[in-house]
Amino acid sequence: MSETSSTTDLRDHFEISALISGFFRVLDERKFEEGWAGAFFTDDVRTATPVGTAEGADAVRLTEEALGRFKATLHLSSDVIVRRAPGARTADVSWNAHMTHVHLDSTLRARGEGADPLFTVGGVWEAEFWLTGGGWRMSRTLVRPVWTTGEPPVLAAPVSAAGR
Repeated sequence: MSETSSTTDLRDHFEISALISGFFRVLDERKFEEGWAGAFFTDDVRTATPVGTAEGADAVRLTEEALGRFKATLHLSSDVIVRRAPGARTADVSWNAHMTHVHLDSTLRARGEGADPLFTVGGVWEAEFWLTGGGWRMSRTLVRPVWTTGEPPVLAAPVSAAGR
């Protein structure tokens, strides 16, 4: 899409930015109550992160599992860019993110004395948003790390729901 949000699209830009902030808050507070993902994702969402790729309910489970690998997290977003053609029900959105993860105590013990408790990522999120009857929802997300500090969690082989 060639057009970016303008003064006539400020409401959409605000709603999408608020959805991103709310999504990050749910991740950090681990508010994974029944149906939580419906406020942020379409039913057929596709996600791609360093932890793996997944679709639909598998994407929600993968998100919950990835956050469970840490004692605490703090996700910060900035520079939200919304591209939406006039009248379109979709928008291409990107934003910068600073994501700090505190390793579980068991992870630190396994790595030995002096292990860094933090794993930090600076990256860019890219997403497709759909305007639904309930408002804007993410239908596709891609997390692209730009830099990291500290040790990432020890992961099993990357998960792909398509390969199940």
